[in-house]
Amino acid sequence: MDKKKELPHFYIGSSLGGQQKWYSRLTDFAMNAGGCAAVTACDCAIYFEKYFGLRGLYPFDLENISREDYLRFGKIMERYLYPRWSGVDKLEIYLDGFGRFLKERDANLKLSAWSGEENFFDTREIICRQIDAGFPIPCLNLKHKEPAFQAYVWHWFILNGCEERDGKFFVKAVSYGVGRWFDLEKLWDTGFEQKGGLILFGL
Repeated sequence: MDKKKELPHFYIGSSLGGQQKWYSRLTDFAMNAGGCAAVTACDCAIYFEKYFGLRGLYPFDLENISREDYLRFGKIMERYLYPRWSGVDKLEIYLDGFGRFLKERDANLKLSAWSGEENFFDTREIICRQIDAGFPIPCLNLKHKEPAFQAYVWHWFILNGCEERDGKFFVKAVSYGVGRWFDLEKLWDTGFEQKGGLILFGL
């Protein structure tokens, strides 16, 4: 792969992708507090229809993605990735929920899990392959020892870029309406036994 690669994404106003905080704490507390898995699935569904031409995934205007339509789309996705009390805290829950969403729409897209217990070097390689193939990567981070990652604790976000820089490997994490670059080795080494991991796509 090239030293740096970023996948295209989409903006909703000034927001890079969708945000769970758009859902009201008063009228939709579950999505506001724990809708990050559904939001990443919404972003991926839009991505695959917009850039891979997989039809029938996003039921609204693909050329003019509004906040209002995205909120309605999130409510559809919520049925598949409901933010239960402990959150969508296992890769298998995501595989089942988003897998059902895709199957019901006859989307020729395969899902598999990559455990957070896998070593850093193999993980770096699989991320390179996915990004090179044009696939965004939903990522689950549970607990983390580093304060720098506290906003990403018990949280799903999307990896859609990678870069080799000064002997280190960085990934671009899309969440909260922005993209941030993280040192993958630090992100992957959470310091806890309970691990998250990645969702991998294939055609």
